[in-house]
Amino acid sequence: MSSKSSSISGWKKTRSQTKDQHFTDVHGLPCIENLVCSADEIPEPITTTITGNIPYWIKGNFLRNGPGKFEIGKSSFNHWFDGMALMHQFHIEDGKVTYMSRFLNSDCYKENLEHNRIMVSEFGTIAMPDPCKNVFQRFLSRFELPKPTDNANVSFVQYKGDFYVSTETNFMHKIDPQTLETKEKVDWSKFVAVNGATAHPHVDPDGTTYNMGNSYTRKGAFYNIIMVPPKKVNPNETLEGASVVCSIPSEDKSKPSYYHSFAMSENYVVFIEQPIKMDLLKIVTGKLRGKGINEGVYWDPKRNTVFHVINKHTGKLSLIKYYAKPLSTFHQINCYEENGFLIMDMCCSEDGQAINNYLIQNLKRSGDALDEVYNTMCRVFPRRFVLPLNVDSHKPCGQNLNTRLNSTATAIKTDKNKVFCTHEDLHGDDLHEYGGLEFPHINYSMCNSRPYRYFYGCGFRHLVGDSLIKIDLQGKQIKVWKHAGMYPSEPIFVSSPGAVEEDDGVILSVVITPNQDKSTFLLVLDAKTFEELGRAEVPINIPYGFHGTFQNRH
Repeated sequence: MSSKSSSISGWKKTRSQTKDQHFTDVHGLPCIENLVCSADEIPEPITTTITGNIPYWIKGNFLRNGPGKFEIGKSSFNHWFDGMALMHQFHIEDGKVTYMSRFLNSDCYKENLEHNRIMVSEFGTIAMPDPCKNVFQRFLSRFELPKPTDNANVSFVQYKGDFYVSTETNFMHKIDPQTLETKEKVDWSKFVAVNGATAHPHVDPDGTTYNMGNSYTRKGAFYNIIMVPPKKVNPNETLEGASVVCSIPSEDKSKPSYYHSFAMSENYVVFIEQPIKMDLLKIVTGKLRGKGINEGVYWDPKRNTVFHVINKHTGKLSLIKYYAKPLSTFHQINCYEENGFLIMDMCCSEDGQAINNYLIQNLKRSGDALDEVYNTMCRVFPRRFVLPLNVDSHKPCGQNLNTRLNSTATAIKTDKNKVFCTHEDLHGDDLHEYGGLEFPHINYSMCNSRPYRYFYGCGFRHLVGDSLIKIDLQGKQIKVWKHAGMYPSEPIFVSSPGAVEEDDGVILSVVITPNQDKSTFLLVLDAKTFEELGRAEVPINIPYGFHGTFQNRH
């Protein structure tokens, strides 16, 4: 999606953007407005109807997170990311499945319900002044800085063995995964000097967890690598012992890059500084101007992407600066070291304006207007970058430092400590038919930060995932699960007990059917063959969510 008319996305055109850019020419997309309809919580487990067979060895809780309430009283949220967090649990045991869901009992949820209107600003929705205040009080309230939301609706994450729900602000909530009860609100800034943290931490085999968060100081904006120890010293602690491993100054002090995640290998963290920029001045004055945070986030294709490589153990930032063409990435697939190279696989696109296309009004469109939203969004594809960890000063500039066999990625030395990288596609032409791939997942416990062969994801031939895809990196072959009118969530891999092979296990995904009433189901695929093993039908409607995890109870 390059430029959009304001009626479609609300994205402002720059002088250089005068014409809508179409990346695809898809027509006749079905309306999916029911994917963003508010749902009721189901706080007590209900039974599901099993078709086929759910393997008896699966024992645990499949936990999912996402927006579940899009209106408060007469006021509505504008952006898909804004809806109130609704947590879902599919409990799987003895071939049977129960389902329950609860709204996160966050401060903003309680405050919104108490006043029956939106009281706390979200990413794309600004909370309007209280009509009960007098004119002068309402005027003054516009000058207050927006308080960060604790509406943690993006993912389930783990720190020190505890489960939390997370968004991208400084607040998380500890959750009881058995009951989905909201336990404790945790503020990152009480433990490390950051103003937020991503919802996609990475974990070492020993349980040490790494994340990233921004800090804003008089010297400008900084990107911080955070480390959280693997174990508790006392049973009630949360993020005690967290520390900043490395701080990277933003190239533009007042306009840092937006990032949703980062890459991590055995010894390195890679921060991808992409040209999706956050105009801090616009964001802090948003309330005054009546504009959401999303209005301060913009794509700047004049800037290259920078890969910052940090040694996890020393906290040292590599002297080598790695550059690539402007790209947008939300999710990494895997990252590992091999023979002096850092192999970094990620889902990315060549245009970074999609984030603002996910306004609720766009998701509710139909006919030509829906097709137009889709066709003006750039597709996302899996790609590999190869970064040489050592650059010989005697090597001449202009030389490709990627000497790996059968690799079409390049790493061209352009100056003493500068390398310009181009990618290798991790797919064949057939992936275009399925709209690219997002929400990637791997056999994390076996393969994260190690060489691997398989990854899984959602095909996106709609605004949300409408197929499940398995890619075999040996030959770049794909297997696909796709059925008309069914919209599967991010695939989660669960390994079979005692598995030796990487794809020995199942894929779990929640399939939403917006045009069939009350026919949501949990899908279980054989990860090896990608054939359906069974499904558990839930007799309710639930909205399309973001991320999930599996809590193994063996």
